Amino acid sequence: MLSFLLMRARGDYFLLCCGTSLLLMAIVILSALPAFAQSQGREDEIIANLAGGRVIVHVAKDVIIFAAIDRPVERNSIPPRVMTVDSGHLGILFGAAEWRIPADPKPIRMDRDLPHFGTRDPHYQPSPGEAEPDLETIGVAFLEKLRPLVAQLHHKLDFASDEPIFQLVIIGYGADNYGPEVWVVEYRMEQEMIATRGEYWQTRVLRPRFTQLYPPEKHAPRTIVESRYPPDFKGPALAELIQGNDPRITSIVTGNPRFTKVIENIHGGTAQKAVAVDSADFMRAVLPVIAGNTPFILGTMSEQHGFEWIVPPAEPLEKAAEDKDRPPDAPTLRRPPKP
Repeated sequence: MLSFLLMRARGDYFLLCCGTSLLLMAIVILSALPAFAQSQGREDEIIANLAGGRVIVHVAKDVIIFAAIDRPVERNSIPPRVMTVDSGHLGILFGAAEWRIPADPKPIRMDRDLPHFGTRDPHYQPSPGEAEPDLETIGVAFLEKLRPLVAQLHHKLDFASDEPIFQLVIIGYGADNYGPEVWVVEYRMEQEMIATRGEYWQTRVLRPRFTQLYPPEKHAPRTIVESRYPPDFKGPALAELIQGNDPRITSIVTGNPRFTKVIENIHGGTAQKAVAVDSADFMRAVLPVIAGNTPFILGTMSEQHGFEWIVPPAEPLEKAAEDKDRPPDAPTLRRPPKP
């Protein structure tokens, strides 16, 4: 007796005329289709390009001086990117700051197409011990952009459970005359195998973890702070080189009374009292020494004069989307870079 079997593979239908033996063969073919379709889907799986390096922040008198040094972590690494996140803060992005789908030549960048963070999200209530509401709003906005991207990762990733897939360093001035602040916001992920055939994994990003680098605890020394990505980035921090009288730093300072005073403030735990222009010039002199042949950027931010580049990146600064209801004369830290 003959029977007819209708099967579908990759959008095309095939009608098989088969007897008992051919029907068994068709069943075997059908059982292989899910794995075949899964392998085809994996070919189009989203890819994350990672940014690696370090951020160095020196809070001096009336100014925040920040630098970022590029350190590629893979062949297709991208540089650390800088964006304004609101009128009082900028962000430096590390980790999975760019995503690509093989079928689409245009990358998805984490520093683009984000909302303006001018007001607090009324639907989000932070828990005790978490960051202030404005920072929480920024953190959740990046979380919402990451979620659909991370959800498209279906293979096992070689990431430690405590290693962030994305990291944001927020630099700026807190509300209500809080003063300079530096936060590191880390986004970790977790994976669960939901299909043993082909090892199909479900990936989700967790709520961000906030760590405050500046200001330090009350009565603690105020010095240069630093953040790195990935976490196993080796080598001494700039503050350690200064405290250890590294000969490369000493050679820059020797014979320069302005730099000598900056170093004295840092040694004494009063870096916030160092003269702004002297501190900026000191950082400009030191960065080529510690960066070597790798690219770096350097800028300043102040409440009076806003944001300015000293050593700009190769690509322009990204801004969060403007709030249409924001008055044109509203205060802002945004300022065009120096020509």
